[in-house]
Formats: sequence, C-alpha cells, structure tokens
Amino acid sequence: QGLVDGGPTRSGHRTPAVVAVLPFGGVNEQVMWANYWMVEQVLGAGVHGVLLAHARSPEVVRVLVQAARYPHAPEAKGVDEGLRGNGGQGFAARIWGLTNAEYQRRADAWPLNPEGELLIGLKIEDRHALENAEASTAVPGVGFAEWGPGDMSLSFDVSRGDAPQVLTDARARVLAATKQAGIPFLNRVRADDIEQMIDEGVRIGSNPGAEVADRGRRYTNRRMPW
Repeated sequence: QGLVDGGPTRSGHRTPAVVAVLPFGGVNEQVMWANYWMVEQVLGAGVHGVLLAHARSPEVVRVLVQAARYPHAPEAKGVDEGLRGNGGQGFAARIWGLTNAEYQRRADAWPLNPEGELLIGLKIEDRHALENAEASTAVPGVGFAEWGPGDMSLSFDVSRGDAPQVLTDARARVLAATKQAGIPFLNRVRADDIEQMIDEGVRIGSNPGAEVADRGRRYTNRRMPW
C-alpha cells in the first residue's frame, strides 16, 4: 500500500505518479525478450509507467511497448499484440482504486491510447541509442524521452564539466526527435533555468522540488491539479 499511503496528492490524485526505471537496459532485442516479463511485474506493483535505460533501437522499443500492453488493447500499426497476462492486475487495480476490468482498460500506453494512463519512457543515453533517436521515439506507445547526459558523456569519452559540443549536439538531437514524434522531452530543471528549459521545449522536469515546480506553473499559467 506504499503508493496509496503517499496520497492523496494536493492535486487530488489517489497516489503520487510513479514511473519506475526498469532493472535492465535496452541494448538489444535479445536482452528485451529475456527480460520483458519484468515490465509486467513492475506494472503489476501499481506504478504508472516504466522508463527504459539505453534504449538503442526501435526494435528494442517495440518489445517494450508490447510488454507494457494487454492483448486486447487497441491495435497500433508497427507494434505487435500486447504481452501482459491475466492474474497480475488485481494488486495494481487496488492501488489505482479501480475494478480489475477498469484497470485493464485504462492501463494502456498514452498517447497511443488517448484514454491510457501509463507512460512509457526512453533514455537515449549513449552514442548507439543516439543514432536511432528519431526512429525509437517514433514507435507508437512511447510517451516521453530523455537524453541522459552522464551516460552520454561516458559513451563519447568526454567530461560533462567541459561542456563539449558533442553533448550539446546529442541533447539537441534527442529534443528534436521528441518534438518530431509529438511526445514530451524530459530534462533536469533548476530554479535558475526553469523558464529557459520550458522555452526550449522541456515538458517534464526532473528533480524540480516544490519551488521550481511552482515557478514553472506560474510561467506557463498552469494551476493545480495538473
């Protein structure tokens, strides 16, 4: 009941929104097929989305989307039938405060399904993933993406502190890919740059804290609930 104990939120939601980072990376299809069952296990705990690190190719991402969807979910061109099975929805449904049937209807990927309430995210965080940024973010079912500056700097063997052009270009490419795909871009935001980040196209701010979130709401004229 941990998620329920954390609510209700000030915005009136039953639980805080939680997107869990999956305990494996999307380095190739073999890894995805060996571990896709973990997606079902994580979602069965009642979280509201999953985030895949090192999402290197659209083939990898398609497996991720399949693993997060039920077989009866609306069909989507380019994505095969969902893989979530029956029997694991009971606990998640209780966390969400829904019947099993209603949970299975609403636990689908947004914005692929406009009525879906699951978020599927990608970390485009190494040079291999960067080469496929446009194709990976375009896979139906992906709800947001980020660029991962720490791992990207390791992949290119550069120091983040030096602000090398290759990292600037990598971030710009992932941001452009999300805009092209029509999905939100996630980036770390601070009190001294939240307005700039919003102007650049950041739509999900990580680690903002209440002060930064309030500044962002004022800047965009958003009110609770959000």
